[in-house]
Amino acid sequence: MVSVDEDLIIDAVEKVKPSVVSIGSLKLSRSFLFQPLPVKGLGSGFIVRSDGYVVTNSHVIERAGKIEVSMVNGKVLEGRVVGLDKQTDIAIVKVEGEEYPEIKLGNSDNLRVGQIVLAIGNPFGLAGEPTVTLGVISALNRSIQTNRGTYEGLIQTDAAINPGNSGGPLINLKGEVVGINTAVIAYAQGIGFAIPINPAKKVVKDIVTYGRVIRPWLGVYTITVNKALADYYNLPVEKGCLIVEVAPSGPAEELGIRPGDIIYALDSVELKTSSDLRKEIGNRKPGDEIELTIIRGYRKMKLVARLGLI
Repeated sequence: MVSVDEDLIIDAVEKVKPSVVSIGSLKLSRSFLFQPLPVKGLGSGFIVRSDGYVVTNSHVIERAGKIEVSMVNGKVLEGRVVGLDKQTDIAIVKVEGEEYPEIKLGNSDNLRVGQIVLAIGNPFGLAGEPTVTLGVISALNRSIQTNRGTYEGLIQTDAAINPGNSGGPLINLKGEVVGINTAVIAYAQGIGFAIPINPAKKVVKDIVTYGRVIRPWLGVYTITVNKALADYYNLPVEKGCLIVEVAPSGPAEELGIRPGDIIYALDSVELKTSSDLRKEIGNRKPGDEIELTIIRGYRKMKLVARLGLI
């Protein structure tokens, strides 16, 4: 059995506990007789700014008519939705007031498989202080398909993430948030997922500033080129992003990019997967110019595109 310093775990929990909140939502549904039916939802969240900005999952507060934010000291505050992003399952709720305990955000790019992490939240609406579960990072960059869509780049952990944990922080032993817990697979047994905090930082900043996420757009839909795909279609390379569709009137179409082209590099950064392309574009802003290395047949060309806004 692995030896773990209990004091490290206790200190990490004590450090973040005041910033973890329980989020209760009231949503209107319809009965089988089509009558309005109030449905209570439960989730978790954490305070990222001392002036009352709380991070949670979008599915926790989506379509909520009323939101209550319960602090660890028992105080219950009314919450207001600032904005949400279904694509990443992240939302921001605002409570009035100042000098709230602000949690520290870590660096999810430094995570390693086998690293010990703690999931903190309020499963099943249990009263009192947050619940803590311990586990390791089981895998990184997981993609999962749910009834809400596809989520990519997730952290997989065996730390228990139960209903009500959604939106709570996944922390390291320094007490830093490295992920946002999301219980998007209700049937999962011993498998939990979290949104890495680094890409979440931009989402949070955009929602706080603009009320929504500002995304740059190239206007292509791609699949990852691998050896099997290259052999089957007789492609000239075994990595990159094969374009399967080009959006009408998008930046790519205006450049003459077409299905069958392969995006091999962006600003001299070689692209191994479609996720690499999304990550590189996501690091830019609408209006930025990027240089694309395109392979068409056996010909290589460089094109400069100006990213649009979506």
